[in-house]
Amino acid sequence: MNGRLDVFRTIVAALAKHKDLQLVLSLGNQVDPEQIGPVPNNAIIVKRAPQLELLKQTSVCITHAGLNTVLESLAQGVPQVAVPVTFDQPGVAARIADKQTGVVTSLNKLTAEHLSTLLNEVLNNSTYRDNARKLQKAIAKANGLSVAADLVETSLGVTKKADAFQV
Repeated sequence: MNGRLDVFRTIVAALAKHKDLQLVLSLGNQVDPEQIGPVPNNAIIVKRAPQLELLKQTSVCITHAGLNTVLESLAQGVPQVAVPVTFDQPGVAARIADKQTGVVTSLNKLTAEHLSTLLNEVLNNSTYRDNARKLQKAIAKANGLSVAADLVETSLGVTKKADAFQV
């Protein structure tokens, strides 16, 4: 969830310990990048980032365990470090842990040292990436977006595909 300056600063501090990694931290609209303070050379702090494009080049995703981000990560075979905050996030994080596509911690345990340790675990234990890639294959095979669109069209009584847009 946006607005947790303390969490963002902790993420930056943890990544400062990993000079071999590049951090791209998307803050949203509630925090200005300058509020983070000094950042290491391997950190890029922005309000918005092209998440889908970045995930194609990502070795690990630090997430609040929002379903969209987790599914987008898994669709790219990217393991996660999850820090659930609210709503459905603890349940999604429990599934990350159960399927071993990443590791989970809580806000009250989140420190730069702990996050750095979790990053090392996910990056150095191939189980997480292997399991994320297994789910990547399952997601691709399920063709979920097309199936969902077909279900919506069927429920609305649409029986033929729309013709191409004509001017």
